[in-house]
Amino acid sequence: MRAIQPVTIWSNGQDSQANSFDLAIVFDNLNSAATFYYQLLETSVSTEGQETFVQLSQGNLSMDGQTYSSWDGSNNAAYTWAAGQLNLTLL
Repeated sequence: MRAIQPVTIWSNGQDSQANSFDLAIVFDNLNSAATFYYQLLETSVSTEGQETFVQLSQGNLSMDGQTYSSWDGSNNAAYTWAAGQLNLTLL
């Protein structure tokens, strides 16, 4: 999970602020394509130090072609690519 510059998302009838970005690979043929599942989350910490996460948005992103060929397989590169696809700023 990575922190992001907060983005406003309409969720459950109100504006909410997503401030975390989670990304997981759900498919990779190890040759030419991969699919990632992402979540945009509102993360908060209580006064007792308990973290809570509320999912505001989710979906899948597909990586293929030259992008997949040049991907080094690292999590950091995947997060950077996915953030670019979703117009997010990683912190």
